[in-house]
Amino acid sequence: MSPPGRRRYYIWPVRIALLVVCLSLPHESHQGPHEKRLLHQLLDHYNVLERPVANESDPLQLSFGLTLMQIIDVDEKNQLLITNIWLKLEWNDVNLRWNSSEYGGVKDLRIPPHRIWKPDVLMYNSADEGFDGTYPTNVVVRNNGSCLYIPPGIFKSTCKIDITWFPFDDQRCEMKFGSWTYDGFQLDLQLQDDGGGDISSFITNGEWDLLGVPGKRNEIYYNCCPEPYIDITFTIIIRRRTLYYFFNLIVPCVLIASMAVLGFTLPPDSGEKLSLGVTILLSLTVFLNMVAETMPATSDAVPLLGTYFNCIMFMVASSVVSTILILNYHHRNADTHEMSTWVRLIFLHWMPCLLRMSRPSVEPEPRKTLQLRELELKERSSKSLLANVLDIDDDFRHTGTLQSSSTTGFLRVSGGGGGHDEPQIVHNCIGSHRELSLILKEIRVITEKYRKEDEAAEVTNDWKFAAMVVDRLCLIIFTLFTIIATIAVLFSAPHIIVT
Repeated sequence: MSPPGRRRYYIWPVRIALLVVCLSLPHESHQGPHEKRLLHQLLDHYNVLERPVANESDPLQLSFGLTLMQIIDVDEKNQLLITNIWLKLEWNDVNLRWNSSEYGGVKDLRIPPHRIWKPDVLMYNSADEGFDGTYPTNVVVRNNGSCLYIPPGIFKSTCKIDITWFPFDDQRCEMKFGSWTYDGFQLDLQLQDDGGGDISSFITNGEWDLLGVPGKRNEIYYNCCPEPYIDITFTIIIRRRTLYYFFNLIVPCVLIASMAVLGFTLPPDSGEKLSLGVTILLSLTVFLNMVAETMPATSDAVPLLGTYFNCIMFMVASSVVSTILILNYHHRNADTHEMSTWVRLIFLHWMPCLLRMSRPSVEPEPRKTLQLRELELKERSSKSLLANVLDIDDDFRHTGTLQSSSTTGFLRVSGGGGGHDEPQIVHNCIGSHRELSLILKEIRVITEKYRKEDEAAEVTNDWKFAAMVVDRLCLIIFTLFTIIATIAVLFSAPHIIVT
């Protein structure tokens, strides 16, 4: 254990070092004695409620401008515009003037805004929870009394969103700035730059292109007060960039519509014609539900893209209905339906000529087959009964006559040449006349059955050909509808530049 005198010997150098460090630290301000004396001189008797003018009857001139840094978001559903803006306010305070030579050459000071008078300029159409979204930075005060106040802030302003031409739309969002309590006779706002807001430091937005920020000075008389109130209104003009919407909304919708059109090229016998149309309709419905979350939810106007989607939805639904009609025509037959005259006239004569469709050839054609069979029956009726039964040529009429024996059931033939009169036995197995008549009746039934089948086949073929005509007609109509609707939507927009 060291003696007390020795401990005191070690403590004194430490205390001296700490004292030197404390004396070297700045006290109260880094500004030096001249700025400290100047601040005391200016602010000790300064009244922040006093409007700093030499004559109370004169208005204070306030130069106002802004610098648009970034468009953070455009909320179409809530009709809000969120931006990052630097305000720029300049005025002259007669109470903050000094001779720089008397204060060590100090020409400017940085003073917190709550220590001096500043104009109560607010954004009238603010939608922020705190209404004023600016950050209170220091005010730069010069020796001639000029004050420069540049508060940055995130501004949330109301904006009337017009979605008529969505997604090829331009928006004009106004930001109205003015004094909340000072009228035009007390505070005169002047636009700092005639060109409007400063956009030299603007950060490019991925969804919107900035076209300009023009400004305008307005002098308005309100019903509450006889004095005029002056405001500066900046209009942020932006244009939506359509590249995202073109490749993610319009192109998929066109592809789905083209698939619905290609469904008309599918043969009805494949069995997938109707299921393809229903599948496309369901896929388009799911796609539209996803698009509805992107599109602005407002009833003020119908977006152009919404109109286009409704047209495509109507086209796909109509294609499903047309497919049902085509399948109905294709599977009709003579037992259930009879083709009316107007259907036969339109779909079998007029429309094939307009669509340049030719009827598939059938060999032999049904009507010619019936005519040939009628001629054959007439020819066979002129033959003998035996020739018709045996389906052989009646050569006996050229050589002699047939004679029948009722007693024996044999047929005898008398020769006509050579002078031979002996009867010859032609056949010994031919039945009676009753059996022959039954055989002829069966032949007539079979012939009538074939005739009816040919007629039914002809009617069925007529219905199938009518279905082909309707299919070709729908293919042309819906293809033209899709192309015309797409072109009409693109060219009806104010601008179709995809960026």
